[in-house]
Amino acid sequence: MPAYLRYKSETQEEEVPCKAVLTIGRDRNSDIVINDLMVSRNHAVVRQVGRSDYYLIDSGSSNGSFVNKKRIAMPTLLKNGDLVTIGKVSFVFNQSAKEEPESDTLSMQKTIVRDGTTIKTTTILVADIRDFTTLSEEIDIRVITQLMNNWFAQVADAIVTHGGEVDKFIGDCVFARWDTADDEELTVLNAIKAASAINQITGKVSSEFRETKGKMIIGVGINTGSASVGVGQENTAMGDAVNVAFRLESATKKLGTDLVLSSSCYQYIPEKFWEGSEKAIRLKGKKEPVKIVGLNFSQLKKIITRMEKDRAKNRKAS
Repeated sequence: MPAYLRYKSETQEEEVPCKAVLTIGRDRNSDIVINDLMVSRNHAVVRQVGRSDYYLIDSGSSNGSFVNKKRIAMPTLLKNGDLVTIGKVSFVFNQSAKEEPESDTLSMQKTIVRDGTTIKTTTILVADIRDFTTLSEEIDIRVITQLMNNWFAQVADAIVTHGGEVDKFIGDCVFARWDTADDEELTVLNAIKAASAINQITGKVSSEFRETKGKMIIGVGINTGSASVGVGQENTAMGDAVNVAFRLESATKKLGTDLVLSSSCYQYIPEKFWEGSEKAIRLKGKKEPVKIVGLNFSQLKKIITRMEKDRAKNRKAS
């Protein structure tokens, strides 16, 4: 769904379409140039995530970016009608569906298509920065804003690079998915590759911002299952598969491991990497224990290499 930033100029109301990345700042190369000393050269961006979500991301500006008069520190999902304030300029974020034809029949058909959801088998990855609340209390808001937006931008790129889609950002957590077709093994492999990349990004960002004192680490939960895809205006995924992935990420802390995978995922990993380490744990909302395997980031390179070799071998054999 297309989106726009609307603002009033000296003569009329202007409308700027939001693209994949829309830059805002005092720098003349910005997509929206604001000649205001309260505005940093590279002040903020509006970044598209998935097909219809747009996040306002402050770039660590001196005077901050505001949504509905509240300063943001994290990527903030924009909703239709939100007021975005950069310096002395205010924009209205507009993302409304086009008007339907007057015909009741056509209107009903359009509504059914637009609001309908699809049940898909999908691989869900949830990555969360551990103890972020404590970390954010120790670091200046300007630094934590710049750090987190740097992290989110790189993480989003890594997920897309490995064939996934960022479903949404939630606080200090990223929720991504790989909708499967006929190759569930490939989606699991890509999710594991993305998890490895996110871990590397986290270490890199943490080293670049000395204020973290090397404390930034993540936990990852990965699960494959059925989910309703395309729910609501945010076009999100919902269902048991999603809930389990979030619970698995939370379980990494209790189990003292970097990643937790459900049996629907680890079944595709060569058995020698997890044999004997399976566990059955209880998750909130589940009547029966869920079979899981805990892994550490140090294991992923060998797992990825082996899975890729096995897939190449199987392709030649077929």
